[in-house]
Amino acid sequence: MSRRPLVGGLPVEELALWHRARRYAVPRWMIQGATEARSAGDWRSACAVSAVDVALDLARIGERYGAAVRDSVADDLAHLAPDLLRWHLPRVVYGTVLAPRRVILLARHGSPADTEAAYLAVLTPARYDGPQRPVLDFLAADAAEVVSGSVVENWTLSRHLWDARHAPELRERCGGGAGRLPFFHADGTPLGPRELPDTDPAADPADTDPAAREEWVAVLQARGDIVGAFAAAGVEADLTTLPRASDVIAGLPLDLPRMVREVRRLVSAGIADRFRIPGAYGGNILLEPAGPGAHVPLRARARELYRHSSAPTVPRTAWRRLPDLQLVRTGRVAPEELHPLVAAALFPAAGPAYGPPGPPAALEPVRVRCGGAWHLIAFRDGELRIPHSAREQQREQAVRAFGGAVGGCFAVQRAWASGRGRLPRALRPLRRELFERARHGDAPGVAALLAAGVDPAVRDNETGLSLQDALGPLGPEAG
Repeated sequence: MSRRPLVGGLPVEELALWHRARRYAVPRWMIQGATEARSAGDWRSACAVSAVDVALDLARIGERYGAAVRDSVADDLAHLAPDLLRWHLPRVVYGTVLAPRRVILLARHGSPADTEAAYLAVLTPARYDGPQRPVLDFLAADAAEVVSGSVVENWTLSRHLWDARHAPELRERCGGGAGRLPFFHADGTPLGPRELPDTDPAADPADTDPAAREEWVAVLQARGDIVGAFAAAGVEADLTTLPRASDVIAGLPLDLPRMVREVRRLVSAGIADRFRIPGAYGGNILLEPAGPGAHVPLRARARELYRHSSAPTVPRTAWRRLPDLQLVRTGRVAPEELHPLVAAALFPAAGPAYGPPGPPAALEPVRVRCGGAWHLIAFRDGELRIPHSAREQQREQAVRAFGGAVGGCFAVQRAWASGRGRLPRALRPLRRELFERARHGDAPGVAALLAAGVDPAVRDNETGLSLQDALGPLGPEAG
């Protein structure tokens, strides 16, 4: 696989991590259980299955804000898809876990002039290495802005990320609409590199394909023409206001056409009149309309990170390239492996989707070079079995106790148990899968791997944690 990102794509290293996040963070059983609970009208059970803790109380909401607000919140909860919310929540850059200390405002309740208005919101965990359990809450407007040390993201105009009724809107928000998605044919198959435009489609009056125009913006970005790409997207970019301004912008996986649409929505809704995107090298991208009116261009300026820090951030989901599209483009994920609501929105012709695949039901033996011969080692009944007698194993343990080197099958056993040393190539993905499922609270997935025979006496080579340490408190599904 090429190490160069696709035009309009994500960096290869980041895409690999998104592949892991999509495979393990929201497992198939979670999606199925949450969907069944939501369909039965049980939003609390849907949250429990989705590992989303509930802190709000509808009765207390009614006491403070009145019956109308309480009923409005209850209606939102009835259509909340917590598994879909979990799918779209921001994750750490170059990691698979939830970005910590994020306050995601889902819906505002109360009239625009109501000083007692409040938000249905979700709070991500305080630590990236803790249990992956966000909290659903109802926050007063002033409290939502001052949760200590948190970054606030306003998703009130992005119901397609959490409300099952609006999930089909994801396609239009990604530039698809009734036509094809950018970088895809009408049937949902990816475009090849030579099928992308090499000249501006807007110069041809006969070219009315809006997707081609979005692809042209990405082509300009890939060529390093940052100002030209912004201009093609309808943004006046001023890169003279900060040293290394191009670097501040170039390192971001900006979906410029999508960013423009979303910022216009935020401005039109009166949420703010300027927004910022944190960039690289201590800089911000400040975005605001270039003048009055609904159709004026946006203006983008690079600024020091501390300047205009009071301007709200553009939600990541509004400006970053959607990883689901990039995973399908590169063949890492098939449409049927996406969240069903995401797949139905993006690839309606691809047939039903069921979510990420589960762990393997059976484990194949692995060949290991040992003492000049090839041996087969295998997991069976919770142990890593090697084709050596008890006497041979005792002798090898004695050699190791006196500081001698071990090799072959014995070295594999030791690497599995200690997290140090090299595992055979075929065992590395299995260890990674075991710890990724544990890290994301997938107790059924871990149990399935152990039932298939995996030895639980294992340590993660990245963190040094044992499996028991990595599992931690898995919550209701662990029982």
